[in-house]
Amino acid sequence: MAIDYAERIPNNVNLADNRRLQRALESWQPKFQDWWMEMGPEGFQANEIYLRTAVSVDSDGWAHFDFVKMPEYRWGIFLAEPEADRAVNFGQHMGDPAWQEVPGEYRGMLRRIIVTQGDTEPASVEQQRQLGRTSPSLYDLRNLFQVNVEEGRHLWAMVYLLDAHFGRDGREEAEALLMRRSGDADKPRILGAFNEATPDWLSFYMFTYFTDRDGRFQLASLAESGFDPLSRTCRFMLTEEAHHMFVGETGVGRVAQRSCELMNEHDTDDLRPHGGIDLAILQKYINFHFSVSLDLFGGELSTNAANYFTSGLKGRFREIQIDDDHVLSDGTYRVIEPAQNAFTETDAPALTSLNERLRDAYIADCQRGLDRWNKVIAQHDIDFTFALPHRAFHRAIGLFSGLRISPAGEVVTQDEWDRRVDDWLPSDQDRAYVRSLMEPVTSPGLMANWIAAPARGINGQPIEFEYTKL
Repeated sequence: MAIDYAERIPNNVNLADNRRLQRALESWQPKFQDWWMEMGPEGFQANEIYLRTAVSVDSDGWAHFDFVKMPEYRWGIFLAEPEADRAVNFGQHMGDPAWQEVPGEYRGMLRRIIVTQGDTEPASVEQQRQLGRTSPSLYDLRNLFQVNVEEGRHLWAMVYLLDAHFGRDGREEAEALLMRRSGDADKPRILGAFNEATPDWLSFYMFTYFTDRDGRFQLASLAESGFDPLSRTCRFMLTEEAHHMFVGETGVGRVAQRSCELMNEHDTDDLRPHGGIDLAILQKYINFHFSVSLDLFGGELSTNAANYFTSGLKGRFREIQIDDDHVLSDGTYRVIEPAQNAFTETDAPALTSLNERLRDAYIADCQRGLDRWNKVIAQHDIDFTFALPHRAFHRAIGLFSGLRISPAGEVVTQDEWDRRVDDWLPSDQDRAYVRSLMEPVTSPGLMANWIAAPARGINGQPIEFEYTKL
């Protein structure tokens, strides 16, 4: 399905045939542009960036690469191709035709789902708006901006659903998405992880690896939705989201590679005198971003998740590949719970433990990235292994909220936590040191001392390509 770029708002949903919706979106567009100029990447709005723009929703050849100024990026509304005779694949409506309009009895729940997802998109742009000034290379600078413009387009995708299907309520919610601010004490973003600062590039790589990976699993669950416009929207968003996780995985891998090179070159674990990032610091950043991202899945036992599933609004990750009845009225799922300074596994109702099932899939997927980073370390003959912390470590939501658990899963006293927390999470000194390394590198092909060059360039271009024209 080709995208109509002759329209003021590029789309593949025949926007020109719906004058009411077109007027609503055209009224919202200048407000989005104002938000972008105020809260988007600071200091680079006039620069030409080698960006990927969607021109089709086909799986092959869907993107076009060219230089564009970010305020002129063609944000728009792109839904995956419709599936003929698509049905609801789970819950009490399983087998019914997928909904093309909002079912009245689920209007409130569906709006809540869309608003919560939509709120994360501008939040990450706001969190990352200052990073361009300290980019380790032009290659990385371009990747940051690619992530930013695509998060902006994902906001458009959610606003389209709100305007197209929720009337005045939807328009008000769309306005509110531009009014909240990441980290603002009075009008913060909805989810806690999206109010955390992203003060340096190591945090950015961790965010795009761990937090954007949560986004992938949430989008994949929503892509199963019986509300077909939401499903089609999320299916295409997943295509773009894959690049964000690539930025994170390769970014952390390149930092680890450079750390290993410096360790071997100088025969030391302490890289601060040599302008590198110790592997131990990388582990602390992993501990922080992984634990914060785990909270995004919600409580281990959730009636909201059960209601979303039973109603057919949000399925499980790869729902149709699961071998069960897809109704879960009698099923169970193993859940880990705290019990007298230890942990125990219990059989919980499958319906109320849906968040935990999704979290388990996420943890397994995160581990695959750590396995690849550990191969980099092993190739340099260094005795160090990255590990994910225990799921109960540093949690603020759910059964483990407020408990003092070590990364190894040991219950510790408050005194021991206070004594050892700087061994487990980035200390103020660690963060200050990492920030001290954040000096911009603006010559094509060159990299900051603390990160290795990528294995290849973008879209067949060499690493020395001028990806950002400064």
